[in-house]
Amino acid sequence: MADRRRTPSSDVPEDAPVFVISVAAELAGMHAQTLRQYDRLGLVTPGRTGGGGRRYSARDVALLREVQRLSQLEGVNLAGIKRIIELESQVDALRAKVAELAAELDHAQAELGVRRGPSTALVVWQPQARRR
Repeated sequence: MADRRRTPSSDVPEDAPVFVISVAAELAGMHAQTLRQYDRLGLVTPGRTGGGGRRYSARDVALLREVQRLSQLEGVNLAGIKRIIELESQVDALRAKVAELAAELDHAQAELGVRRGPSTALVVWQPQARRR
């Protein structure tokens, strides 16, 4: 029988806050106190219950593993890791915006009957004769 604690259900969205701190710590291979410290530092911000308890998502657990990898294998300090996470978040947001704008452009061009891509049009310019 498979260990269900180690494999999140595929029916649950990866950003759904479902894991209590002890389970998230086990999945990430860390101590629960480390997760609390990372939360205080703003490295990984879990969801909260009505009573204030932390709830981690599968995405949070993956981020915890990445923090651990950067810290232990790459030698990056926690301030550097925080900056890396912020920059990656900005890049993701910019990629999403570019995709959104490209879709809008495609839609507008389709409505106008304009095809996208390199133009094969030839424009001939002739200077007007000078008036005397």
